[in-house]
Amino acid sequence: MKIECNGNDLCDAVAKVIKAVPARSTNPILEGIRLVAEDGTLTLTATDLELSIEHMIRASIIEAGEAVVPGKLFGDFVKKLTSQNIVLTATSSRLKIDYERSEGEFGCYPAEQFPEVNRIEDTQHFELKSSDLKDLVNKVAFSVCTDDSHPTLKGVLLEIAEGSVVAVTTDGYRLAKCVKPLVATTASTSITVPVRAVMEISRLLPDNDDSVKLYLHKNYLMAQIDATTITTRLIDGTFVNYRQIIPQHFDTQVYIPKAFFEDAIDRAVLMARSEKNNNLVRFDISQTNMTVSSHSEAGNVEENIPVNTDGTDLAISFNARYFTEFLHCMTCETVVLNLTNSTSVCVVSPVGDSEDYIYLVLPVRSI
Repeated sequence: MKIECNGNDLCDAVAKVIKAVPARSTNPILEGIRLVAEDGTLTLTATDLELSIEHMIRASIIEAGEAVVPGKLFGDFVKKLTSQNIVLTATSSRLKIDYERSEGEFGCYPAEQFPEVNRIEDTQHFELKSSDLKDLVNKVAFSVCTDDSHPTLKGVLLEIAEGSVVAVTTDGYRLAKCVKPLVATTASTSITVPVRAVMEISRLLPDNDDSVKLYLHKNYLMAQIDATTITTRLIDGTFVNYRQIIPQHFDTQVYIPKAFFEDAIDRAVLMARSEKNNNLVRFDISQTNMTVSSHSEAGNVEENIPVNTDGTDLAISFNARYFTEFLHCMTCETVVLNLTNSTSVCVVSPVGDSEDYIYLVLPVRSI
């Protein structure tokens, strides 16, 4: 293989695909990036067998071929070569990089050992606005489970039906649910997509109203965004029945200015950072005021927020982090806390927003 390409294009391509290179692997070939030169393009591919990312750039092909280079080392090296044209020359075991009046050389993995990426063709698909998909991921991904003992919860549930897609995540202590309209769909199904894959897709998407198609085939999902293709294996197993978890009736609704609430929580969490109290903050709710307080060895804080309460007064405690992550992704002016008592779940949603979005969080028993 021998090709010439732009250094900035190569650097950008490596930065995209290296997200699929595993940090550690028992199979060394997975720590590599495959380079394939043919038909005027250089295609870079990385995979950990669950997630695969492929990116194509234009190149002058002097000799077609392929090579598998050590991903991290190659990526770190090409970061320094963005301002010049680069010539890559590969043999069966070495890759040489010529740039300006200098050169570098890498040892290569056997190209024939690199796993083939699953190709998705002639499949079902669903389509939504790029900005909607980015917002959907932003509003649910933070509450995904990270515990290996619950593998089916380590992804985003997508319920695809005519007209809309419902996204749900839960880690057992909180749950986020967001609904977005579909532009079109040929699929009607429920799938669970690894959160890492949906976040990588989201990062690649522009924040505009252009449509993006997601393709489904058996237990794989694929997104093609400009010159980048992401393919991921879906999570097997049944997601929890989230509809049984979400209460339908509440005794107290508390309407809170989102900006005041977010600022109060951010300050309270500074005092709540303690291994002993588990980021504990307390809400003392009356008809027109809510006091957000936290106490630890580091200090104490009490924040008073004007609210409008419909229902009985209530005192309830939460892990503050569960609220900071939720509030940081909200753009509304007012949120409503739907409550029943100090031990029942709290369901939060935006007020005056046409979007169908709720966030459920379990309280913490105060000591």
